[in-house]
Amino acid sequence: MKSLARVLADPQHKLFGLWQTVVTVFIFASCITLALETVPEIAKNFEREMAVLEWVSVAIFTIDYAANLIHAEKKLAYVVSFWGIVDLVSILPSYLMLLNLTALRGTKVLRIVRVARVLRVLKLVRMAVDETSNKPNPILANLKIYLILFFSVLMISSTAMYFVEGSLYSADAMARGQLTLDAATPAGAAPQKYSPIDPISGNPVPEDKRFFTSIPAAMWWCVVTMTSTGYGDMFPVTVGGRIVGGVTMILGLVLFAILFNLIGKTLMVVLFGEKLTSTDDD
Repeated sequence: MKSLARVLADPQHKLFGLWQTVVTVFIFASCITLALETVPEIAKNFEREMAVLEWVSVAIFTIDYAANLIHAEKKLAYVVSFWGIVDLVSILPSYLMLLNLTALRGTKVLRIVRVARVLRVLKLVRMAVDETSNKPNPILANLKIYLILFFSVLMISSTAMYFVEGSLYSADAMARGQLTLDAATPAGAAPQKYSPIDPISGNPVPEDKRFFTSIPAAMWWCVVTMTSTGYGDMFPVTVGGRIVGGVTMILGLVLFAILFNLIGKTLMVVLFGEKLTSTDDD
């Protein structure tokens, strides 16, 4: 068991890179599946395929977590470490849904558990950072980290926006809200149309401003926001959505700063060589 764990968790082992590639592929696949699950037409037509892919991904991540735990010299330190928690969170939501606990049967709680799967993308950040230390070319390594950071922010921000705002007027939420409203309407009274309410401000969400109907739809808004393009075709109207939007704007500026720094270093290498000579001795 320890020998197998070393193959999967020791960066010095020759098969470690292959295993990391497998994990990376399934991280991307699980994130894409999570996004497509929020598109009703796709979720309905490919429900079985996405469920199979999800559980294959969970199996891969579980093996990865177990290997890291067995290989760690201080196991408790790994479990409570940031990356250990990230590894655990990447598999815990799926197992909680499988257990079908009473506490998870509430719609809001179940939605939180499902959305928490997006944190798997943080495993990519850890893998990129670990790989960078062994790369002879820091430019390519830093570019890889930047692309992974961009994808991570894109996935997390888009999922958060869909959760705090888009889920208020998803097909399921609208159907449940209409049923509740119909049940509360007195007999003989004129039927009323359900309108989603911002849980923080208490204001209704106008029908013409319900933009974030799925995670892929929220991704477009996220890219526009992170790049400071500001088309204005999509924007949050709830308090929670605006908070997510503000954080996304700040993260977009941070990513721009990282990108400009990377471009500057690349130009210095191209123009002056890999090693810059100091002018202090002149």
